Amino acid sequence: MRASPARSEALRRAAPALLGYAAVRALGLLALTLWSAARDKDAYTLLTARWDALWYTRVAERGYGYEVRLPNGDVHSNLAFFPLLPWLERLGAQLPSLSYADAGFVVSLLASLAAAWGIFAVADHVYGRRVGVCAVLLWAVLPVGIVQSMAYSESLFTALAAWSLYAVLTGRWLTAGTLALLAGLTRPVGLAVVAAVWVTGIAAFVRERSAGPASGVDAPAHAPGPAVRRVLGMLLAPLGAAGYVLWVGHRTGKGPLGYLDVQAGWRNGFDGGYAFARFVGEKFTSFPSALAGVGLIVGVGLLIWLYVVCVRQRQPLPLLVYAGVVTALALCASSYFGSKPRLLLPAFPLLLPLARSLAGLRTRRSALVMGAVAVASAVYGAFWLNGSGPP
Repeated sequence: MRASPARSEALRRAAPALLGYAAVRALGLLALTLWSAARDKDAYTLLTARWDALWYTRVAERGYGYEVRLPNGDVHSNLAFFPLLPWLERLGAQLPSLSYADAGFVVSLLASLAAAWGIFAVADHVYGRRVGVCAVLLWAVLPVGIVQSMAYSESLFTALAAWSLYAVLTGRWLTAGTLALLAGLTRPVGLAVVAAVWVTGIAAFVRERSAGPASGVDAPAHAPGPAVRRVLGMLLAPLGAAGYVLWVGHRTGKGPLGYLDVQAGWRNGFDGGYAFARFVGEKFTSFPSALAGVGLIVGVGLLIWLYVVCVRQRQPLPLLVYAGVVTALALCASSYFGSKPRLLLPAFPLLLPLARSLAGLRTRRSALVMGAVAVASAVYGAFWLNGSGPP
């Protein structure tokens, strides 16, 4: 089957961004392979069979119900992990010679390319092609960008989120709702995509109601169609997250909020940022750790500043809502502070102000900047995965 002309044109337009993204990720994987070999470790194992990747493959292989009881009484249940990635791993493992871990790696590689394309589509739609290319490259060279190549759910979620936001921006409400549903089956932060769909949809209804009587123009006979599709998209959007959370509540016998009890077993929850603030404050008890505390404060300040710039630059409403919710959920989670950088990976709209600035440079200068940052990111990713890694 031949691709449609529109799709071929879209791929051609996105090709520089996708090729640049693939090059950055290849550099990261090469650095990881060399660093791991020097330390007698297997790079592929680090990507597919450690930390959360193990939990996802266990769900794919054995289903839900596996848990670990720690000496302190905490219960780590695999019900904390949303099902879309394990479903895809199980599907991929049906192919010859492909294990569940292999399938997770393949899914992440393909999803990362889809995410890069989605980020490009959003940025290109709002600011133009050059900014789109820069946005993708900035996402690729994030310090924890190596997670995009791991058997984790960040790449899959970002792909679904980016294309859902693009569908909202272009008025494809059924597509937006369907992708938001799937994002809600991927990670708890799928709520951010749902919020973007709902807030934008409500704003559109309010805007139309305010402008309708004043327009003095009779509506065409098919006018209710877009409104109906918008409503259907909004109704579809929360079904993934809500469905899984309600199923967990039924399975655990603890009612609609049973998923919160599962997360509590991991000592994870939402406390408005109190635990994170206390964690940062404790860094100032000694001089060496105080430097880390200063770094954390600067990092949070940078995130807030970027979001303010996004608002001042009048980013479209769905991007502002989505980025705001992703950032708030990441910073205000009460545990796993080392995970916050990777939890922020899907918040790609925060990169758009930087992408606009980078796009304003001459091509040679921007290429030199991105090349240097890509090398630094690759080295850091290799160091990180061979050390503490992403919990």
